[in-house]
Amino acid sequence: MSMGNVYAIIGAALAVIVSGIGSAIGVGRAGQASSALLSKQPEKFGTTMILQVMPSTQGLYGFVVAFMMLIKLNAFGEMVSLTEAQGWIMFAYCMPIAIVGLVSAIMQGNVAIGCINLVGKQENQIGHAIPMLVLVEIFAIFAFIVSILGVMLLTVA
Repeated sequence: MSMGNVYAIIGAALAVIVSGIGSAIGVGRAGQASSALLSKQPEKFGTTMILQVMPSTQGLYGFVVAFMMLIKLNAFGEMVSLTEAQGWIMFAYCMPIAIVGLVSAIMQGNVAIGCINLVGKQENQIGHAIPMLVLVEIFAIFAFIVSILGVMLLTVA
């Protein structure tokens, strides 16, 4: 295995790990808020679950980028040998979803906490709560698009 492949695989691993950490933090914090609300209003389980699950998407985006990287390298068959420069480029393309995924998942978890508190007091506000979460999601989607297009469009021999 070439050093280029090592750099690319490290990038793929970081895309999964770092965005996954952000998702775990965001979902975990939102889960704490959900649990607090559900202890007094258990009928709001469905609503809080929707809000709590939103920060998990960043981890999913990181997983997809890493999986597409492995497909690009044909890691399930005979592996393509990357030059060091190609490996660093692949590594760099994994960083947008790794870094933005981490931060946006944590921030989306914070927004989810506020939204859970909002629907705890006024359940009819769920229609206002979801767009607040989507606004944070947009940045993760932008990073995902940059990462996935970079990985898929890089020509490897």
